[in-house]
Amino acid sequence: MTFSAETLSLLVLIALGLAAFALLLSAMSQGRRRSEPRGPIQMDDVLRGVLEGQARQIERLEAAVRSLAATDRRQEGLIEGAVRRVGLIRYDAFEDVGGRLSFSCAMLDDHGNGVVVTSINGRQDTRVYAKPIVDARSNYNLSVEEEEAIRQALAGPREAVSAT
Repeated sequence: MTFSAETLSLLVLIALGLAAFALLLSAMSQGRRRSEPRGPIQMDDVLRGVLEGQARQIERLEAAVRSLAATDRRQEGLIEGAVRRVGLIRYDAFEDVGGRLSFSCAMLDDHGNGVVVTSINGRQDTRVYAKPIVDARSNYNLSVEEEEAIRQALAGPREAVSAT
């Protein structure tokens, strides 16, 4: 199909006229929108349902965070009461027995409470003593080695205990 030059010119002029008319209508409708009073935004039921669902989800998450924070505080208190400070001293309790088989081991929590266990190894027998420790002190007499084990334990929690 071929058109003459006059028909093509006429079609171009009609297309330009229609485009100008569309621009004029668009400009007029924009002006009308600007002059309309703005009121509250009207939400449809679907959007309202989505927003309410998100609000409920946020409330559940906030409750979960509060619960986790309370659990964290309880566990912090339990950890403070756990044995986390250990001091170990090995020594020869008697001159005729070598090998540093005797030891004193202090096992304390963060408040200096716990126990010191001492094992004294002799040629014929081995004796084991356990003495309670409260605030880094004991109502029982402590040996020099036991006191040193307590000092080591209170020096701070360590990854590993070295036997000195």
